[in-house]
Amino acid sequence: MTAITSGNLLTDHPELYEERFPDPDRLAARWTESVLARHGAGPRVLDVGCGTGRDAAWLHRRAGRDVTGIDTSEAMLAHARRRHPGPRYHRADMRDFDLGATYDAIVCLDSALLHCRTNEELAAFLARCRAHLSPAGLLVAEMRNGAFFLGNTELLDGPRSHTFPWRGAAYTSRTTLWIDHGAQLLRRRRTWTVEDGSDDDGPGRDGSGRDGSAGTEQHSAWRLLFPQELRYFLTTAGFEVLALYDGPGPRTEPPWSEGAAPRETASSDRLHLIARLMTHPSDNGDTTP
Repeated sequence: MTAITSGNLLTDHPELYEERFPDPDRLAARWTESVLARHGAGPRVLDVGCGTGRDAAWLHRRAGRDVTGIDTSEAMLAHARRRHPGPRYHRADMRDFDLGATYDAIVCLDSALLHCRTNEELAAFLARCRAHLSPAGLLVAEMRNGAFFLGNTELLDGPRSHTFPWRGAAYTSRTTLWIDHGAQLLRRRRTWTVEDGSDDDGPGRDGSGRDGSAGTEQHSAWRLLFPQELRYFLTTAGFEVLALYDGPGPRTEPPWSEGAAPRETASSDRLHLIARLMTHPSDNGDTTP
């Protein structure tokens, strides 16, 4: 029998997450550093949704930045402290965090921003960013692009399966995506099965089928934001959008490489945002004396 949960096998087991989504060259962190350097960001960086901490740690150690990471997953944070030390890591929600500090840049990678599923949640996140950024601080985000799904169904055409080995077992995910148009959400149903022919404990003993006889069905969702809609939210929150484009980036094809210039399009499946906190209300188009 398949167990249904709102949990996430990969989030609950960070080493498995890094195996499923390897980034040995730290492409995401290097892309982020290129953006921060190009726009003259200061050294203090907050990584919202830092996950396993590998990007935060690279920015801290290799780029010499003073990095703090926040996440809601205790498992991810424990892994980050153990395997990717250097930054300060805190458990906090992106919609209501209060760290008592200011930063020169806030980064939000791998669609973490899209966990703000309602207009109110997105506005709350941007208000927290505004409260934690120094004057003219940067907000850098990388995410799925809602505009990609206008007439494009390649990610929605039936379930997709992926199998990869880890610690002697074969992990198989079967993923189905669909759009909840009313809520403007990309919803995901993912079923995990794990086979290794043994009765050893490990990831999967919670019903994910380590012996191949059962599975765990996990549900999640991301907000789908369109480029102009995102511009409106940011401008309303007091930010100036410096760039909003579909590639190249750390998760595009072809991926970003050193010196690659941003395209002037926003139609592919990833979206990259660079915005600066405006320092005066009049910068937001408010001409009220």
